[in-house]
Amino acid sequence: MRQPLGGALTGPARGLRADPQKSPGPRIKVTMSEQEQADLRLEYARLKQDHADLDAAITAMIAVGGDPLRIQRLKKKKLAMKDRLLELEDKLIPDIIA
Repeated sequence: MRQPLGGALTGPARGLRADPQKSPGPRIKVTMSEQEQADLRLEYARLKQDHADLDAAITAMIAVGGDPLRIQRLKKKKLAMKDRLLELEDKLIPDIIA
């Protein structure tokens, strides 16, 4: 019997079964309540303002020759905020099926 690359024996033939709780079944679209949507919009607005404020702070620090390590950390924080903004947009804006 041939073994898969790496030498590990896997699959149903080796007594392993897929966990039905973890199997990637069809995705179910869950609608949000009006309150949940309002909460997400509020979080989005606050985060967008914080992102803009952080951008201004980074620009000012660069202009005055601020600590490069601090600037780098702030840029990383700004990028994390941007990622969260995109997650919120995905939740708030419905998918359009073409």
